[in-house]
Amino acid sequence: MTKHSATDSLIVALDVPTIEEARRLVAELDESVSFYKVGLELLFVGGLDLARDLRRAGKRVFLDMKLLDIGNTVERAVSNATELDVDFLTVHGHDLKTLKAAVAGRSDSRLKLLAVTVMTNLTAEDLTEQGSTATPAELVLRRAELAYKAGCDGVIASGQEAAGIRAVTGPDFLIVTPGIRLQGSTTDDQERVMTPDHAIWAGANHIVVGRPITQADDPKAAAQTFVHHIREALAKRGVGGTRPH
Repeated sequence: MTKHSATDSLIVALDVPTIEEARRLVAELDESVSFYKVGLELLFVGGLDLARDLRRAGKRVFLDMKLLDIGNTVERAVSNATELDVDFLTVHGHDLKTLKAAVAGRSDSRLKLLAVTVMTNLTAEDLTEQGSTATPAELVLRRAELAYKAGCDGVIASGQEAAGIRAVTGPDFLIVTPGIRLQGSTTDDQERVMTPDHAIWAGANHIVVGRPITQADDPKAAAQTFVHHIREALAKRGVGGTRPH
């Protein structure tokens, strides 16, 4: 499995309303965080400029655009995104054509493409409303296999499905897991949540954490707590230790 440091395994989601607030958080988190997610909330208020600035500052950047369109449009969008020199970019993992188009657009750049499987705020009932007869776990695995077949570098998936994905894709496929909460904390609008310890143990390479850090009284201390949990889980996984409780 691809190895990362505990700090690099934590991706902080800058899901805040303004660029000013995002920049303040980055400054406050300082060296405790090396990897940031910039998503749709910031896109229309200067998020791409923020992504460029983070890269210039030596930070890693996950651009969470969740692309979904006809193949030609997705391919060109991904090709343009390579100019931003970000690390990760998301595309919806609904179908093989879209995923293959994204891979073609990436060409030989270092950009890693991640397919979104099933959003972590969705339940089996939500999927039924969409017309799907599959459970979240079944649909996640189906889409993970499509992403693997298309040549994507990894997926976005709940930690609850990480072990199953790892089993069908192999050790080098990236699993990036949102919906992370510490034991006993509020789940907000997330449904399929998991603690950082369990997600890393199950096979996640990176965990994405937003509000538990960005809305904490002390964001830097909160980030360091998550890094501590990741470090312990990586150490136990590396030596074949016992599964976290």
